[in-house]
Amino acid sequence: MVAILGFTWGGTFLVTEIALEGMTPFWLAAGRIVFAATLMTAVWGARGFRLFDTPPVRSVWTGTLAIGALSSAIPFMLLAWGQQFVTSGFAGVSMASVALIVLPLAHFLVPGERITPRKAVGFLIGFLGVCVLIGGQAFETTGATLEPFGRAACIGAASCYAVSGILMRRLPPVDTIGLSTVLLLVGAAITVPVALVNEGLPPLPDQKTLFVIAMLGLIPTAAANLLRVLVVRTAGPVFMSLTNYQVPVWSVVLGALLLAEPLPPSLLLAMILILSGLGLSQYGAFRRLFGKA
Repeated sequence: MVAILGFTWGGTFLVTEIALEGMTPFWLAAGRIVFAATLMTAVWGARGFRLFDTPPVRSVWTGTLAIGALSSAIPFMLLAWGQQFVTSGFAGVSMASVALIVLPLAHFLVPGERITPRKAVGFLIGFLGVCVLIGGQAFETTGATLEPFGRAACIGAASCYAVSGILMRRLPPVDTIGLSTVLLLVGAAITVPVALVNEGLPPLPDQKTLFVIAMLGLIPTAAANLLRVLVVRTAGPVFMSLTNYQVPVWSVVLGALLLAEPLPPSLLLAMILILSGLGLSQYGAFRRLFGKA
């Protein structure tokens, strides 16, 4: 599931570029979330709107609302705004930092996710691989006046993903489809008003843009959100955070295959570092998965 998520989110950047030709950034974020929330609500309703196995206390509902805001709405908007002022390389490195942010948080907040020297070294090697892949452009300046705030917005988005993963793991037993749907509904309730305030009424999209938004809502939003919930709830936020190391690799590879973009000569070294970091940091998990094979 982590491999599928890495591939899916890695290809999302290409599709987003196409969608932005006919849709403004905040309305694009709102549109894909609303589409995904509508679809998932229909599926959830067919299952009887099951959610928590036992009646939750108020703090659980508060945590669920916070996860909904931090897992899609707020980071989508932060990235949409921040990427106007930073290089794409910096945005990629900031997303890879999710794994490094999760590591200390999980150590203190999630049972069984303590930092070990092997795990810490593995995460650092993987992060180095992402930096090698993206290259020096990650640290180039755009010259924009608001660039420091754009960089802060990207790091803020990464922090949102990290915190939402920790909070999700700490929820009591819950229906996966129900939780995925509620998180998307919360995201829709936040992004639509923000888009209205900042961009006014949405532009009338053409047929191509509508199709692309539907694909963004179906695959990297609805389906990927469901997979993300499954991974976090079963394997933990630290394991889930490893997806962010794969996203830049798939983004570069798919760009070369579909858009004829040049492959950087550092790709092979970067992939070796990333895969080595994954294997080292999650050696115990891989051994449990494949040890009996």
